[in-house]
Amino acid sequence: MKLYLAGPDVFRPDAGAWAADVRALCLRQGHEALIPLDAMQATAAEIYRSNLGLIVAADAVLANLNPFRGAEPDSGTCVEVGYALALGKPVIGYLDVLAPLRERLQARDADSDCQDAAGWAVENFGLPLNLMLAVPVQLVQGGLEAALRAVSEETVRRG
Repeated sequence: MKLYLAGPDVFRPDAGAWAADVRALCLRQGHEALIPLDAMQATAAEIYRSNLGLIVAADAVLANLNPFRGAEPDSGTCVEVGYALALGKPVIGYLDVLAPLRERLQARDADSDCQDAAGWAVENFGLPLNLMLAVPVQLVQGGLEAALRAVSEETVRRG
């Protein structure tokens, strides 16, 4: 399968080495990794169009949905997930921990509402992410390896 790897990993200081490692990991499992770093684009618009093209070419998307620069997943990754879902592609998201959002944010109950430290409402569905990600995306705990296992399990189920 062609797997688009979405996530903030492209911003790592060792992004080139990371890409080589995950490409090899996917290949060992019989998959081709499509990584946003694959093409050398010069402008933001070119990067955007290239990434969308890779998602179109992919059979599935594996998304690193761990918090990035705050309490939520990378916003660009969320756009890529939404685009893949709109195309009807399977998306497997992985997180280090699948603890409910309200626990992760240390939300407090106030007059039967669940609120974060700033007083904003926090969803109380027991999901690890906002419901708009947690409902349509198959979430797994662990890293890319866990997501690859989920791809293999889904492939076996579909037979």
